[in-house]
Amino acid sequence: MSISSIIEIIKNSKETFVKLVSPNDAGVTGTHQGGIYLPKNSIDMFLDTPGIKGQNKDKFITIDWFDDTTSKSRVVYYGKGTRNEYRITRLGKKLKINDLIVLTKFDDDEFKGFLVDETQVAQFLMELNLKINEIDKGIVFKNNLKNESSQNLIRFEREIAATFKPRARLLIQLGDQLIKNESIAIVELVKNSYDADANIVNIYMENVDDDENGIIIIEDDGYGMSLEIVTDVWLEPGSDFKSKKIENLELTPKYKRLPIGEKGIGRFGVHKLGNTIEMTTKAVNNNEVFVKIDWTDFNDYKYLEDVPITIYERDSPQIFKGNKTGTNIVISNLRKQWERGIARGVKRSITALVSPFEAIDSFKPNFDIIDKPGWFEGLLDWKKIKEFSLFHFKVTIEGNRITSFLYEFTPWQSMPKISPTKVDIDDKIVNTFIGLEDADGRSFSLGEHEIGEITFEGYIFELDAFVLKMGVSDKSGFKRYLKENGGVRVFRNGLRVYDYGEPESDWLDLNLRRVNQPTKKISNNIVLGAVYLNRRQSSDLIEKTNREGFVENNAYKAFKASILHTIELVEILRYSDKARLKSVYGPTPKSAPVMHLLGEVKEYVDRKIQDASIKSDLTKYLVKIESDYKRVTNNLLKAAGAGLSMSVVIHEIEKIIAEVAKVIQAENSSERLVKLIKHLSSLIDGYSEIISESSKSHEDIKDIIVQALFNTEYRLVSHDINVIRLFESYIGSTKLKIARNLLIGSLMNLIDNSIFWLEKAAKGNQNLAKKVLINLSEDDKHIYIIIADNGTGFLIPTEDIVEPFVSAKPGGIGLGLHIASEIMEAQNGRLFFPDWGDFIMPEEFKDGATIVFEFKKQL
Repeated sequence: MSISSIIEIIKNSKETFVKLVSPNDAGVTGTHQGGIYLPKNSIDMFLDTPGIKGQNKDKFITIDWFDDTTSKSRVVYYGKGTRNEYRITRLGKKLKINDLIVLTKFDDDEFKGFLVDETQVAQFLMELNLKINEIDKGIVFKNNLKNESSQNLIRFEREIAATFKPRARLLIQLGDQLIKNESIAIVELVKNSYDADANIVNIYMENVDDDENGIIIIEDDGYGMSLEIVTDVWLEPGSDFKSKKIENLELTPKYKRLPIGEKGIGRFGVHKLGNTIEMTTKAVNNNEVFVKIDWTDFNDYKYLEDVPITIYERDSPQIFKGNKTGTNIVISNLRKQWERGIARGVKRSITALVSPFEAIDSFKPNFDIIDKPGWFEGLLDWKKIKEFSLFHFKVTIEGNRITSFLYEFTPWQSMPKISPTKVDIDDKIVNTFIGLEDADGRSFSLGEHEIGEITFEGYIFELDAFVLKMGVSDKSGFKRYLKENGGVRVFRNGLRVYDYGEPESDWLDLNLRRVNQPTKKISNNIVLGAVYLNRRQSSDLIEKTNREGFVENNAYKAFKASILHTIELVEILRYSDKARLKSVYGPTPKSAPVMHLLGEVKEYVDRKIQDASIKSDLTKYLVKIESDYKRVTNNLLKAAGAGLSMSVVIHEIEKIIAEVAKVIQAENSSERLVKLIKHLSSLIDGYSEIISESSKSHEDIKDIIVQALFNTEYRLVSHDINVIRLFESYIGSTKLKIARNLLIGSLMNLIDNSIFWLEKAAKGNQNLAKKVLINLSEDDKHIYIIIADNGTGFLIPTEDIVEPFVSAKPGGIGLGLHIASEIMEAQNGRLFFPDWGDFIMPEEFKDGATIVFEFKKQL
């Protein structure tokens, strides 16, 4: 039939569908039977309503063809499985690539059909004012202008069906960009085996240092794939086959697993490893299926759908014989020559894929290089490393709290002088931190997200020289193992979530935290930790497509904050035990080493130097050095005290300025405004005292206490803390020669600590009336300032908390009490922690914190 005749019929029809026949339509790719693929915007022409995902749908239409033949053709929607596509099948015609198929509609079920030969396509397009790229996916003409010219018809009535056309090389790009390295590539394939309910997955390599002759074999005993799964899932990049299983909580039949590979990209890991893949797979009650892909062929085709893939179905299996099922993948024509370091990295990844802390007998990945057994020599085993850990913890977290807690300090047999420690959830310090808080002290709950219960377990090591020499023979190997394997990993249903715990992934910022407090905080190279999640319960933690952790949504932030909250608590407990360890087995420091050394030099000069003039000069300089050293030390002490109080300064001043602003806006406020401004001025003067020259002067201790309370007044009021000022009624001696500014700063630090721990106690007891008591006392030789609160009390041993950088406060620097103790020594006094009953106090302060400043009376 002539082109003009076909166009005349188009003008008299209701609608017309035009499409260039693709290899897929012609059925030559092997992935589908022959049949025209229908773009979704042409469906209205053939079906009354579109198909529903998850259900198949079809309709039969009559097509009267140009050669007087008639076909009962089937319009079908493949909604089940993963195809989600429309086709017309049973056309009764042999379709040739690049021919044009034209279907004109005259009634709901009545159509006329034409095939335009490839040689006439150009004329047809010219008559209808069309371009080739407009019809390669199909277009629809809706004709309501029967008497208009074809050009008007096209101009006003045509609908062009356009779709994305993925290039053939897209899969190669995805493999290169989504799969980071060889370790990730193999791990992704192993995850596929896990999802396939495999018990064992073996990875064998041979000649991998030769890219032309090397091979990689991954074989599992999972449930394998049928022909339909291979064609409709495995050959469909980004398939939602597994994600649907996760949404429906569909578990595997044998080991009741929920899939962990949900993105449909794991198979791209094959391309990362080699250019040729041969996959053999067999499902129960199905034939063995074989497919071979040469990835280099993808460079020879323009579009993905044009790449021919040949699949073989075998009646007689060659690999999975009898009742065996599983998948075998052979990778050859390797992308690169493997070296020992790459192979060892993959070995570590395979070993780390399954948690070392809990045995998963149902899944065992094995990795070996047949002709290179020496490549894995020297890789330390986790069981050996575990013996050298000194600290162990295991915690479960759910909702807004820690639900179980265990901390253990286990000294080695070579450390008999120090006793082990065991702390559980009933311990006072754990109970204080049982509620989850973020870095800013705000309470939060995992229950606001789908995260489920979290289990966090870890082992902590020490790398100090005095520790290693007591038991570790291969010190360099030990350190190297921790450097390469240390960190906190995340496991979901027993399998690893990458890349948490990798050497380059400091996802908890442990190393950064340790920079500021190296003795207290842990870093990645001294901890081997594992976080366990339940896949069914943790749906709000979504893995990134590039396999680099979770999407950083609000659920992830809460998850991360809960882990850091737990680490803070473990660090507090560890620090006390580490201090005990160091005090018994660590190097013994000389007290005040600089002053001690200066004393020795002065003594040497006095004994050995005979020349009186030289001795006088040397002694003069040594006295000056000693004086300068004391002055610098004193200034540093003063600066540290002022620095610790600076945040309080800003906080207090901000509060007063805010109230000043409110008063200014009110009527009849001049008197109140003047009072507030005077208070602000006095406050600034009070803080100025802290950073002024710290020379001693005769002072009234009551005045100093009043000034410290004045400086913290607004903070105490804002936290609703009642100050019991018993010192005001004290009638004993109150005059001392002291450094006023340093004592004010020390008292403010103690008040600041009381405010924090009172707030912490109030979270566990909402009926708590928060109180701070300050009193004075004396005996024959001393005057005492007593500061007490009814908060949590001391959570770590009092002999430890005056040491620098020791604090039970999350994020605390741990210098406040240390500075206060040093200041008291400089005043010829001391700071101490009395037993209950040493001083008379109300019963309500018995379980709180009490600190005493002791001053010698001056005659």
